[in-house]
Amino acid sequence: MGAYIIRRLLLVIPTLFGIMVINFALIQFVPGGPIDQAIARAQGSGDVFEGISGPGSNVQLEGGDETYIGARGLPPEFIEQLEREYGFDKPPLERFLNMMWNYVRFDFGDSYFQSRGVMELVWEKMPVSITLGFWSVFLAYMISIPLGIRKAVKDGSPFDTWTSGAIIVGYAIPGFLFAILLLVLFAGGSYFQIFPLRGLTSENWSDLSFFGKITDYLWHITLPVIATTISGFATLTLLTKNSFLDEINKQYVITAKAKGLEERAVLYGHVFRNAMLIVIAGFPAVFIGVFFGQSLIIELIFSLDGLGRLMFESVVQRDYPIVFGTLFVFGIIGLMVNIISDLMYVVVDPRIDFERRQT
Repeated sequence: MGAYIIRRLLLVIPTLFGIMVINFALIQFVPGGPIDQAIARAQGSGDVFEGISGPGSNVQLEGGDETYIGARGLPPEFIEQLEREYGFDKPPLERFLNMMWNYVRFDFGDSYFQSRGVMELVWEKMPVSITLGFWSVFLAYMISIPLGIRKAVKDGSPFDTWTSGAIIVGYAIPGFLFAILLLVLFAGGSYFQIFPLRGLTSENWSDLSFFGKITDYLWHITLPVIATTISGFATLTLLTKNSFLDEINKQYVITAKAKGLEERAVLYGHVFRNAMLIVIAGFPAVFIGVFFGQSLIIELIFSLDGLGRLMFESVVQRDYPIVFGTLFVFGIIGLMVNIISDLMYVVVDPRIDFERRQT
């Protein structure tokens, strides 16, 4: 098992390098880079994209060199100074190698437009995303596993039928649309003003008592967590049901029942560990998926200042230190989670041996 882990860890290096190479190469062809953003701000327009499709957006400096969009009227010395500050006076290959060398030493630099360290910004936004990820996955597992087991035991019954209908409806509704519906119904949109419209805590949170802070925190996260949980809840419930159905129909279960064992003993003593192998082993991947994939739109809708919103704004602003720094860190996390997911299979079922499988 140790050799397998070492091989997987070594595979992280070329995989991560490939991720960074592809994204760095693609970003070179995207219009409206950080120089264009800085020029737009210097001219007071605030939005570089207004000039991308307009006529005459690219102008010529003396000597025929093409300048950046919106650079008309700015001295060439100012443009050259911006290029030096952002490192764009070097060729792309040199910039990429310098960036990777800094990242290997965990030096992610400072944001172009916020004058703060990349990791400082990430750690500041992390609690919001962790809140959404943790509570969403927790609720999904606490509801989906018992419900999925019940549906498998009652397969074909009226309970299984109407719960399947409700699950399919929930799965068909996009998370962002469900979030808007929750806002309209319960956050003062058109009906009830029960939950707050934005933020993770109230403005007077620091003045509240300990239990008051807990209540205020739960009050604010209720709607975002429900909106984030809905799609994962449906998928996990059906996965649990199908896993149990597959195991219930196997010969060893029929034999156990023939020996006179109670259904509950057979279900939780024999079926549970085998059926839950896929569900439990996939927990790290599910958490990361909710943590990074579903938080963006939910954070924007509920005005939560988390990682999803930070990454979205950095992409729009072409704030490359944040874009590539977070890509590097989260790429490592994602690859490590894949390894943890494999190890979870062994924890759940010690009979699995990855070493023997590869020999």
